[in-house]
Amino acid sequence: MRRAYAVAQVRAAEAALMARVPQGALMQRAAAGLARVCLQLLEGGYGREVAVLVGGGDNGGDALFAGARLARRGARVTAIQVSERIHGEGLAALRGAGGRLVPADGAAALSAVRRADLVLDGILGIGGRGALTGAAAALADAAEAGGGIRVAADLPSGVDADTGVVAGAAFAADVTVAFGCLKPGLLTRPGRDLAGVVEVIDIGLAATLPAAAPVLVLDHADAALRLPRPGPGSDKYARGVLGLVAGSQAYPGAGVLAAEAAVHAGAGMVRALGSAAGAVVAARPEVVPAEGRVQAWVVGPGMEPDADTATAVRWALDDDVPVVLDAGALSVLAADEGLRAAIRQRATTTVLTPHDGEYTRLAGIAPAERLRAARWLADDLGAVVLLKGFATIVAEPGGPSWVNPTGTSWLATAGSGDVLSGLLGALLAAGAPDAPALAAYLHGLAGRLAAAGGPVPALRIARALPAAVRSLTVGAA
Repeated sequence: MRRAYAVAQVRAAEAALMARVPQGALMQRAAAGLARVCLQLLEGGYGREVAVLVGGGDNGGDALFAGARLARRGARVTAIQVSERIHGEGLAALRGAGGRLVPADGAAALSAVRRADLVLDGILGIGGRGALTGAAAALADAAEAGGGIRVAADLPSGVDADTGVVAGAAFAADVTVAFGCLKPGLLTRPGRDLAGVVEVIDIGLAATLPAAAPVLVLDHADAALRLPRPGPGSDKYARGVLGLVAGSQAYPGAGVLAAEAAVHAGAGMVRALGSAAGAVVAARPEVVPAEGRVQAWVVGPGMEPDADTATAVRWALDDDVPVVLDAGALSVLAADEGLRAAIRQRATTTVLTPHDGEYTRLAGIAPAERLRAARWLADDLGAVVLLKGFATIVAEPGGPSWVNPTGTSWLATAGSGDVLSGLLGALLAAGAPDAPALAAYLHGLAGRLAAAGGPVPALRIARALPAAVRSLTVGAA
């Protein structure tokens, strides 16, 4: 499990750690790890040209000390002073190792960036806010246009550490070396797009960070631990029975796709109701077109936002089992305060699965800061919010948010969301821990497997789910 911490938490943890270690030790640890990664990227330092963009805070000090270590390994290091003040001890170390300092607004600065084999961004740290301006923006542009490797110290300058928001000009990194822990802005767009490959280096911060992180990321091993597996005594009820109200006369395929996903994800039984049930059974003969006991509901894929859909939502919410609301169900929810009140009063899990447009209708505002947006809606309704997108976010009311690490841009295709809803319903019916985060993980993994680098229809994503599950269960009984 990877954990990301807010700036305030990181600051508090750094302060607690600095009280335990010698003065300057934390900066030296960060600089050593940063220099080590740079040397690996350069495949050695001797004779390499390195440009270090230096701001006025501790991030600039980290970069200067890292630059000094690179200079001692034979690199030709030019530090470029972007702010009025600069870390004095770091500058002394750089000069003592043979590095030089030039102002940001001169020709020497642009020349150093353009010819550099590696450009190290130490302009702003996690406390930085807003876009880069003036010479800093020009140097970031020159680094992106040049041929050197671009490395960010802790966080690309211009990216908000807590939200991932980029307000304007920013440093685009090939690699970000995060000190001690991940920051949320490295995980969610657009900050994620500018961070490149993120490598976390140990500076001893784990001892003082809180146990509960606000943002979590599943890894393969964590996903495997959460995956429901049938035992020798399992029957279809033990594996989970899903009630599915999906599809319509206009969009019967949505019900078929949701059912395909549920079946391929291992549901013990799927019960299909509604006007598209016949189409669902025709495509999947094991689906049962009849009412009966279920352990979770999925309502809304492919349904019109009409009275019948509203009735189906109310009916599902009245049942004491987890409920997934998608597509048409979200549209009726957006217009019906009574349904919102019913969700707030539920004792069992409700999961909402909006894309950005559906979120806007539900919340009345676009989800510009996606982590905060998902968190706000989850807390407002007392429901889990699975905000779909390139980096899907799952926010639990009063709990953490999850950022999904799997997926591919080829998943942006009609029916992909229907597959996700059916998969999620099957996992909820089976009682999987953290089912929404696990569903997003498996959906993204199946998308990668099905796409194999090219376009993929939604049906193939559903049918790739067994392979995605197998990748988690190799070696398991």
